Amino acid sequence: MESRYERNIPALSEAECTILKEKRVLVVGCGGLGGHLIDMLARIGIGAIRAVDSDVFEASNLNRQLLCEVPLLGVSKAQAAAERVRRVNPEVDVEAIVTLLTEDNVRTLLKGFDAVLDGLDNIQSRKILAKACSEAGIPCIYGAVSGWVCQAAVSMPGDHLIDLLYPEEATLKDKSVLSFTPSMCASMQISLCVKLLVGRPVETGTLYYFDLLHQEFETIPMV
Repeated sequence: MESRYERNIPALSEAECTILKEKRVLVVGCGGLGGHLIDMLARIGIGAIRAVDSDVFEASNLNRQLLCEVPLLGVSKAQAAAERVRRVNPEVDVEAIVTLLTEDNVRTLLKGFDAVLDGLDNIQSRKILAKACSEAGIPCIYGAVSGWVCQAAVSMPGDHLIDLLYPEEATLKDKSVLSFTPSMCASMQISLCVKLLVGRPVETGTLYYFDLLHQEFETIPMV
C-alpha cells in the first residue's frame, strides 16, 4: 500500500482501496456540494472523476464553496475542480466538462461511470439526472442543503426516489447555505458512494436528514 493511502487502512482494506482506484464517478455540479465531493473523491483514491458544471465562481460563492477563492472569481467551476484534483492527487484521471446538464447530453455525460454524485441546486436538473441514471442502471447518490439542514440518499434504478422527494408542486424557497452544511452533506454522500463501490451494505431508498441547528438526525424510509 502506497503511503498516500496508508491512513485509509484498516477502515478500508487494501483490497477495497484497489477497487476504488478502478472506479469511475461522475460529479454533476462543482459548487457548494460538488467542490467537497470532488476533493473527497480525490483524497480517498477514486480512479477517475468527471466534473460537470457550466458556471463560473462569483463573490456570493465565497461563503461556502470549498473551491472558490478570490483569485478564482470568474473562473470555470469545473476547470477549477479538475485543477484541484491534479494538485491533490495526480493519480486520479480527471476531466472537466464545462456544460449545463440537459436532457440532450445527460446520457452521454454518464456513460461508462460506476456511480453518479448529485451536487446540483435545482429540482429540474435533479430530475433529469435521476431519470437518466435509472434508465442507464447507474446508482445516483443524492444530496441537498438549505441553511442549517442537509439530506442525502442513494437512489437506485427504478426507485423513483427523487420524484418522491420533489413532487410536481415542489419549489425551493430557502436558498441560504452556511459554510459547514455542504461539507456535512458531502461527507454522507461520499460515505454512501464508497460503501456502494466497494460492495459494502448500503441502505437504498432511505433519506438521511441532518438538522445542524438542533443537532438532530433522522433516517427516513422513502421507498
